[in-house]
Amino acid sequence: MPDPSPDLFSAWQQHLLPKGALTRLAGALARAEAGALSHAAIARFIAHYHVNMDEAAEPSPQGYASFNAFFTRALREGARPLDAQAAWLCPVDGAISQLGAIEGDQIFQAKGHHYSTRALLGDDANRAQAFQGGHFATLYLSPRDYHRIHMPCDGVLRRMVHVPGDLYSVNPATARAIPGLFARNERVVCHFDTPHGPMALVLVGATIVGSMATVWHGVVNPPRPGHVRSWDYADGQVRLTRGAEMGRFLLGSTVVLLMPRGTISFNPEWQPARPVKMGEAMGSAQAT
Repeated sequence: MPDPSPDLFSAWQQHLLPKGALTRLAGALARAEAGALSHAAIARFIAHYHVNMDEAAEPSPQGYASFNAFFTRALREGARPLDAQAAWLCPVDGAISQLGAIEGDQIFQAKGHHYSTRALLGDDANRAQAFQGGHFATLYLSPRDYHRIHMPCDGVLRRMVHVPGDLYSVNPATARAIPGLFARNERVVCHFDTPHGPMALVLVGATIVGSMATVWHGVVNPPRPGHVRSWDYADGQVRLTRGAEMGRFLLGSTVVLLMPRGTISFNPEWQPARPVKMGEAMGSAQAT
């Protein structure tokens, strides 16, 4: 009998982990302002993950009161110039997990795995309909990455939904092993109107991701009440320009972008596993 794949073994281990308890503990530790202990832990994290602090507005570990402050650190001015010609900007630092066409309502996750737009959006069939046959990009943020999320284009916020779910890791190995991963994990779904049509920007939670936050709401989770929560926004109540910060993660996770059919031609250099930086060209407006 062949040995089980490393991906399946990793998934099996995660099934057994008390992911909720670990996440709550990580959140409490990340919020703690423990002085020299926090500074030492941050310095060790920087060294272990080879975090480039030359890009940070505050390069010293001693400049952060807590892990939360470090994880959500700002970059120095000019560290991420916005591509002036791109209709669509990359919203995060990270790596491309997958991207391409939505086949009907099916989003490609990894070899052998798809999931539906409706499931990703919290079983919202009406809003999922806008992305039938559209385009998607799944971007993975590792622990070493900059953890703020920015707008790929101008947008007017219409709705935000917090969908409860699992807290599996979202690293590439788990994506290959667990069916429907991004539609199973906890997530915050943000619906925007843009010059290109509707856009869904989905922040996917993961193990020990203590919280997700948006600039208009603040921390969305915790609390984790175990049921779907939603907020609607009046026309023009929240307007964000291309490149503006829209949210942030505590530790690494994944962003999934959904766009309607005929709205983007992806940057031809973009391929799975390619590193990306916030502000670079994600794509151009699709020629009609």
